[in-house]
Amino acid sequence: SAAFSKSRFDFASGLECDLAVNLVGQPLVRQQVMKAVREFLENRNPVKPLVMSFHGSTGTGKTYVSSMLVRYLFQGGLRSPYVHQFSPVVHFPHAEQVEQYKENLKRWIQGNLTNCGRSAFLFEEMDKMHPGLIDVIIPFLGPSWVVYGTNYRKAIFIFVSSAGGEQINEMTLDLWRARKDREEISLQDLEPAISKAVFENPQNGFWKSGIINEHLIDFIVPFLPLKRHHVKQCVISELVQQGLEVRPDVVQEVADSIPYFPEEEKIFSSTGCKTVASWISFFF
Repeated sequence: SAAFSKSRFDFASGLECDLAVNLVGQPLVRQQVMKAVREFLENRNPVKPLVMSFHGSTGTGKTYVSSMLVRYLFQGGLRSPYVHQFSPVVHFPHAEQVEQYKENLKRWIQGNLTNCGRSAFLFEEMDKMHPGLIDVIIPFLGPSWVVYGTNYRKAIFIFVSSAGGEQINEMTLDLWRARKDREEISLQDLEPAISKAVFENPQNGFWKSGIINEHLIDFIVPFLPLKRHHVKQCVISELVQQGLEVRPDVVQEVADSIPYFPEEEKIFSSTGCKTVASWISFFF
């Protein structure tokens, strides 16, 4: 389809390289995202759209990876007419208008899929989504054959939330205390805790959602908290990107300016790499 920017295989290897080089400290993300994308692109007649849910605390790379994905999949990336972003704060702010939002959301997705089956829908801050709202998209996610006359099975849905982030951080910390390296953590270590935190929480957009009950999420993608050496990598790539000199003293000072947890050991960055750019401008 015209929306696709490169041949499938160039796309996959390009994405894999980019993730390997630029996504700091997220082995599980790389593994899950590549598996998801490969399976999905190799299948010319998928039975359902690809549905992924990204979880992790601030600054660990969730938005970064979702924009990287669409940059590879669609010409123009996030600005492509086939990529649609929804933010509860922007698009669905008022609790009392949920019924209207449901109607709008259903229409938007339906209209966009009629336009081009190969589309991407990014739902940000799922933790702030009004419970019940997201369920209107269930018919588009499952393996039923035709919804409202559209071929919707080549679409990609990505849910992003910081929900589950605390649990991921706690488990990573427990494993660190048990002398288990971040790199050894498996999805099986984390999945039960994420599911509990996200899907059983009344304050969450996935609360009692049919999306969960009907097992419509294909890939849960956990983003781990970042250590000091990861933060330094982020500082270096930010300096390079801004065309600034990579001075070891600046790298060190920026990394030291960021808060770490737990209080006494200070192992993991509390804000991931999020504030790196603004600290750099402070030192230059």
